[in-house]
Order: sequence, then structure tokens, then C-alpha cells
Amino acid sequence: MVEHKLRPMTELDLEQVLQWRNHPEVRRYMYTTHEIRLDEHRKWFATASTNPATALLIYEQEEKAQGFVNITRTRCPEVADWGFYLAPNAPKGSGRELGRQALAYAFARLKLHKVCGQALGFNGRSIAFHKAQGFTEEGRLRDQHFDGSEFHDVVCFGLLRKEWQAQAKD
Repeated sequence: MVEHKLRPMTELDLEQVLQWRNHPEVRRYMYTTHEIRLDEHRKWFATASTNPATALLIYEQEEKAQGFVNITRTRCPEVADWGFYLAPNAPKGSGRELGRQALAYAFARLKLHKVCGQALGFNGRSIAFHKAQGFTEEGRLRDQHFDGSEFHDVVCFGLLRKEWQAQAKD
């Protein structure tokens, strides 16, 4: 049986996470699509890793890092936004397990009431992923994001703890 787990991100993970984030197939679905420099990445980590409202996590399979998860409480302590991406060469099916692990962390460990997500309207895989994880599409912000050449919709998702608990029992 394959072992899956989440662990806190450390400074030792910075270069690998940056490599994943800058991969063209990851970067094209982000709000910020420029290639991030290491100094910029280090500055982000120095701020985010000391913020008590933010959990920066590494998803591992068999002790090998395969993805990144960010859970940030912003509006109120019981509601958080999440973001995530996989290593470009992560094994097939890794996303499903990353999502399962991250939501268990958010609801069972952080005791959140709700997890919110967003996907750019052209990112069909992320939209399908959110729905497969049990999220409800809560809205579409039309032409909300400008990528430097055109506007894109942003699709908003939400998952309540009681919904997660009900599906976790299945």
C-alpha cells in the first residue's frame, strides 16, 4: 500500500516547489504567470511561513514530495482559501489523494467550517477536480482576471465541513 501524507513545508523544499510552480503546465493556470525568481520565492516563503493563518504543506507519496498545498484563513478563522499543485511528473491519481489529504487536514486538524477554492474559467481540470472533491460551485466572476492579454472568468467553489464529513463516511 502506498503511503500518502502531508507535512509542513520547510526552507529545504523551496527550490523544488519553485521548480514545480515555474513549470509551464502549472504556471499557465495561476493568477501570476511570470517565471518566479528564487529571491522572490524566498521572500514569499519568509512572509507566508511566519503567518499563523497560513499552512504551507508538502504532499508526499512514499516519502517523495509530489505536491504543494496552501491553506490560508483570511476572512474569518473558520473559513480558508486553498491552493495546490502537483509536481509535473507526479504519478497518475496523485491529485485525488492530495485533495483528500488536504481536506482532512483542513477540516479535522484545523477545524475549519469551510474551504474555498477558485479556478480560472479555462481550467477544466481544476473545475472537475473541485467537483470530484465534493465542492459546490458557488459562483462565476465574469472577466475577473486579466492575464496580460485577455480577461478570464474565475469560478468559485466552497466545501462545508458537514459536506466533507458526509462524503468521508461513504
